[in-house]
Amino acid sequence: MNSPARTKDPLFEPLRLKGLTLRNRIMSTSHSCGLNDAGMPAERYQAYHEEKARGGLALTMFGGSSNVAPDSPSVFNQLNVGVDRVIPHLQTFSDRIHAQGAALMCQITHLGRRGEAWAGDWLSTIAPSPIRETLHRSFPKEMDRHDIDRVVRAFGDAAYRCKEGGLDGIETIAASHLIGQFLSPRTNHRTDEFGGSVENRCRFGLMVHEEIRRRTGEDWIVGMRLTVDEGGADGQTFEDSVRIAKVFQAAGTVDFFNANWGRMDTLRALAEENMPAMHMASAPWLYAVGRFKQEVNLPVFHAAKIADVATARHAISEGLLDMVAMTRAHIADPHLVEKIRSGDEDRIRPCIGATHCMSGQRPKCLHNAATGRETVFSHTVKRAERTRQVLVVGGGPGGLEAARVAALRGHSVTLHEATSQLGGQVVLAARHAPRRDLIGLVDWRVSELERLGVHVHLDSYLGSEDVLAAEPDVVIVATGGLPPDAALPGHDLAISSWDVIGGAGITGSVIVYDGTGRQPAAQAALAARSRGSNVGLVSLDGEVCAELPYAERVSFKRKLFEAGIDILTDHALIAVRQVANGLVAELRNEVSLATTLRPTEALVVELGTLPTDDLYRDLAGQSANGGVTEIIPMITAQPQPPHDGRRFELHRIGDAVSSRNVASAITDAFRLCYSL
Repeated sequence: MNSPARTKDPLFEPLRLKGLTLRNRIMSTSHSCGLNDAGMPAERYQAYHEEKARGGLALTMFGGSSNVAPDSPSVFNQLNVGVDRVIPHLQTFSDRIHAQGAALMCQITHLGRRGEAWAGDWLSTIAPSPIRETLHRSFPKEMDRHDIDRVVRAFGDAAYRCKEGGLDGIETIAASHLIGQFLSPRTNHRTDEFGGSVENRCRFGLMVHEEIRRRTGEDWIVGMRLTVDEGGADGQTFEDSVRIAKVFQAAGTVDFFNANWGRMDTLRALAEENMPAMHMASAPWLYAVGRFKQEVNLPVFHAAKIADVATARHAISEGLLDMVAMTRAHIADPHLVEKIRSGDEDRIRPCIGATHCMSGQRPKCLHNAATGRETVFSHTVKRAERTRQVLVVGGGPGGLEAARVAALRGHSVTLHEATSQLGGQVVLAARHAPRRDLIGLVDWRVSELERLGVHVHLDSYLGSEDVLAAEPDVVIVATGGLPPDAALPGHDLAISSWDVIGGAGITGSVIVYDGTGRQPAAQAALAARSRGSNVGLVSLDGEVCAELPYAERVSFKRKLFEAGIDILTDHALIAVRQVANGLVAELRNEVSLATTLRPTEALVVELGTLPTDDLYRDLAGQSANGGVTEIIPMITAQPQPPHDGRRFELHRIGDAVSSRNVASAITDAFRLCYSL
């Protein structure tokens, strides 16, 4: 049932910023979305943001960490606003966003010590003081007055390009980037007029903003993304941040503050403070930012895991924020605002905080395969000209998505799941409390299937004869995979990570072997430790959870360390054998090739999955297409080639093809069924 349309929703109150009226209080903050072409916001980049504007938000910011100078290189796929060739791209971009009724702003920055000496033009990084950043590993040159004046001019030039490009405004970032490095006593140890007191530490940032204002005029909008508290005794405190904000406010060069919390100079700080991951509470810094807002007289924006509408509405109605930024939520569902407006709030695809969009796959969403692919796939699935009977076998994420998209195409869809519960491996993963929100990608699809009238059958195991008896036009095998019998001597002595996560009892000492770098081994190790076992985790990779997005990797690492689990990396499991008092695991160092023996009472192995594809193989020879899914049509949003219509078409997706992940299963399903 649709939610009632709201007539006095605080989220839809307009906000006036100088001569700009924002149509509501929902925005997306700037982030490095990874879609630029040679540092320019070209077609892919613009289409990604245009979809959010079409979906109803008031302001989309872009260009997370757009560089203003050559010694601020692109180290995480940023834009380059330090050259004039960006202007035509910005002009086209502005026209497209404005045509959808939204405003457009860019974040401009100099990375300072956050750069890398071997990126871009191979220039030394610069900073207020020669203090190394752990995350990006550079030892910066201490800036002299020439550097300061040069960078100030570069900021002004970049801002002017943005204004010439038709943007509504910009923001600088004073949070672990160069301006913030001057503001923080942790990174600014200078003894000249740019160091020491809060006022002195503000001097560089004031010079930057005065130059921007001089180049762009008084009427253009200029904001600052400011840390409200760095955390830790030696950093920029809340009280410091309030004083800093008042200095810039009094100078009249800032029109809004975009507030964040914490630091970005270590992987842990980035994942657990600045961009909080799945395991963290919703909106962890909202009330700290609300306190900051009480101290200043300018509009305050904020983004940090504000993923649900109720929290966003609370932030605005209680006066904690002036603009609520739902950046990752818009990656999951760019039509979020329009769904609120139309009374379909309960149909919003939820952001589950998996941080897949922050990994090397950015801005791909774990469960929205259209995001980041807007030049190929629409977020609105069109009905097919000819409807067919579609049979989906398997109710994991891939099967659920296949059924959903096929139903949106207008086909008559039936889904059969062999177990009593939908969700596949996600159900297991969500048993780990910090990852419980994963179940949201299952729950949302189940709700959508109910709305679309898909016939779902649980405890329904289908053999090939059952499928043939149903006389479908299309069969999609989404039966997933199962842990393999390990290809090593003594494999029958080991148990699967799935069994441990599922509650299998093990006692005494345990070795968990991770042969994938995904989450099951770490999850199993934590589960065994919580039940009292003495656990060692052995990883084939150079670090644990190597395949996970960095925020999830940090989360698991922290929990493993806190649990006192011994970690051994760069080792392969070669064999296991029984001895009088338990087992012995033979391990090989993948660097030195030396082998060692480790005694244990139980061995848990994680080796991915092998496809559960017996049904697919039984049906392939009887299908019209031989079970072949042509990959070029699938990745280019084209229908599969025509075939003998007297027989059914057969496809398989997800782990029924090969051991991958949730995002791959959902992407397979979406792309296959998009033009079905």
